[in-house]
Amino acid sequence: MKQLMAISGVLFVLFLLMHSYGNLKVLLGPDAYNGYAHHLRTFLMPILPYEGLLWILRVGLVVLVVVHFICAYYLWWRASRARGSIKYDKKQNVVNNYATRTVRVGSILVVLFVLFHLLHFTGKAVRIGASNDYTQMVTVDGEQIPNVYAMMAATFNVDNWWALIIYVIAVGVVGLHIGHGVWSGLQTMGWLRENTRHVIVVISGLIGFAVFALFTIPPVYLLITSAMA
Repeated sequence: MKQLMAISGVLFVLFLLMHSYGNLKVLLGPDAYNGYAHHLRTFLMPILPYEGLLWILRVGLVVLVVVHFICAYYLWWRASRARGSIKYDKKQNVVNNYATRTVRVGSILVVLFVLFHLLHFTGKAVRIGASNDYTQMVTVDGEQIPNVYAMMAATFNVDNWWALIIYVIAVGVVGLHIGHGVWSGLQTMGWLRENTRHVIVVISGLIGFAVFALFTIPPVYLLITSAMA
């Protein structure tokens, strides 16, 4: 179960790095970002159907989150049952103990954020900003696709500054969860030893910060751009 949790976590991190890198296309303007969105919809056609890659990623993301959450809950339940009411008579590392406690809360927040994110940008059931920006269509290579740049710009507009704060906090929780998860996953895989501990701590922190920074740059840029318009 620990190995399954580690593998699902690694795949989740790889997806987030790829997704956050793609979001940087926002900095190049509407044509570049909408062109990127169009490319994702037509990737590997006709081997895959239209939007085939997107649906594989969406379903895969949900499966990874569910598997990861179930594994985490099972391991916590098993450890609690084995320990019972007896406390371990040993000195606990304050930092590790704090991270272990907060990662459980972070797990729930990450799941909620993923569901909200899918309802917002994929299902469009939740709309922030002008509603008509979620129904706009744009022509890319002679094909009509949703104007995803307009959705991003509508969400992270200066009038909706609170949305940016909520998003940054949520992505910060994801980054912290990833930082701890990478460290825990490498420990499960047997890569955490006394001579590699400091290096792995640094690597875990950098990966968590990279995800946070890459996801934060586009919305901050959009809000600043809307404020200057």
